[in-house]
Amino acid sequence: MTTSSREAILDSLRNATRKDSNIYADLPRNYVQRGSLDMASRLHLMTERLREYGAEVLESATAELPASIAHLLHSTGRRTFVVPPGLPTEWLSPAFGWKIDHSLSHDGIEHSDGVVTGASAAVADSGTIVLHHSSTEGRRVLTLLPDFHLCILRAHQIVETLPEYFARFPQPPRLATYISGPSATADIEMTRIKGVHGPRFLSVIIVRDEN
Repeated sequence: MTTSSREAILDSLRNATRKDSNIYADLPRNYVQRGSLDMASRLHLMTERLREYGAEVLESATAELPASIAHLLHSTGRRTFVVPPGLPTEWLSPAFGWKIDHSLSHDGIEHSDGVVTGASAAVADSGTIVLHHSSTEGRRVLTLLPDFHLCILRAHQIVETLPEYFARFPQPPRLATYISGPSATADIEMTRIKGVHGPRFLSVIIVRDEN
């Protein structure tokens, strides 16, 4: 690299990082910042994206949610699940074994049949679920080690575009997890492998908002 090229790169970095409050405000924002879909269309798009990724998606009314959770978990044949400490107790059917995460060991988490959590938000355009790791979402390790993840997502948490998510959460937590379908990678000889970075199986229950 010649000296002139090196200086050109450094000058670009200095210009991009200099502390000038007007630079950020003056940046062009020609991308789509707000979607145009109504609630029903957002739910349809979110469901379509999740299913394209290979996730199972169900809808439920609020009053039917405990029964919907029990029915879905029963259909998987799994019986023991890890849950964050803040998950509503009425969601936890006595038909299953529940491990409440009060600092469970990694071994204890990994040897469960799955995990059940809530969510903070979702982006319909990309089919992405966002976890901020609140008391209903749990530690990040909960959604990395088990082979199965059931996520409870409320309809009002779904936005259409990523800029709308950041408008809703202008200062998201330093640790957030963005989930777009079950874990999968094709980095190894371009062969798709599931479960390398997290659960191989993702199920989502979308809870309809009540008027």
